[in-house]
Amino acid sequence: MSQPRSATYSWYYRPLGWLLTVIAKLPLTLLYVLAFQLFVLMAYVVRYRRRVVLENLRNSFPNKSAADIRRIALGFYWHFAQVIVEILKLRTISAAELRRRVTFTNPEVLGRFFPLNKQVLTLGSHAGNWEWILSAAALEYPGRAGGVYKPLTNPFFEEFMLRLRNRLGAHLVPMLSTLRDLLRHRGQGRTLSLLSDQAAGPEDYPYWTDFMHQDTPFYTGADKLAAQLQCAAVYVGIKRVRRGHYHITFTELHDGQTRLPPEEHQLTELFARQLERDIQASPTDYLWSHRRWKHKRDVSTKK
Repeated sequence: MSQPRSATYSWYYRPLGWLLTVIAKLPLTLLYVLAFQLFVLMAYVVRYRRRVVLENLRNSFPNKSAADIRRIALGFYWHFAQVIVEILKLRTISAAELRRRVTFTNPEVLGRFFPLNKQVLTLGSHAGNWEWILSAAALEYPGRAGGVYKPLTNPFFEEFMLRLRNRLGAHLVPMLSTLRDLLRHRGQGRTLSLLSDQAAGPEDYPYWTDFMHQDTPFYTGADKLAAQLQCAAVYVGIKRVRRGHYHITFTELHDGQTRLPPEEHQLTELFARQLERDIQASPTDYLWSHRRWKHKRDVSTKK
């Protein structure tokens, strides 16, 4: 299991760490009271990234009325407030409670690859509670679940989030070490999770496709890794069934037996279509405050 690196940070972060841990020890019923206060603060007081949220929603749902857009936006803020306290709860939540709150509808879809010593790329997104997915998978598949993350620049929050993410057994891999980690564990039945909906910039040579009615760039790492290492690929869908409870459903995208030409971006296209369907089915549960469409395609690259 990955261990947090030793970090040096200013003294005033230490009391903050104690405070966050104390809050994390509260039962979720009380944390949702805090979540409601966060919701009011974000939605009505500071109006957290309101322009970004509304612009993303209007462009993604051009046929919805202004009233519908506002309703979805408020639903998003309530969802996001709940996710914040749920992520913090990972600092102290027991394995038994997380198992009870996160269930897998078809765990065999992913699990069938492990006896074959096949590495699986699990392609997830910022839908539902994306942080709970990895910890729940680490409990469902002990010793086999890993996730790629982008290191934070603040050493306190980097250490805090690493401890929060790996305490239930998840293996964490810095983004730039993804290929090295897959090569190190080649021939072992395990899964590595990628959040594949992040905003790829021009320097990443992204794959562009129509997504939520917008020309959208995607990272192409899954296509390249699957082709180079013959990894299987599985889409991870997550649905909130009620407050603090989620169902995870896997959809196989590629069995890893044949080589998919990476330049065709078949995996990324399949991922985009699956995610689009999930967002349309439950629009409030996606991370609309993210500047997902901040990059625009150079007109010279359009076909």
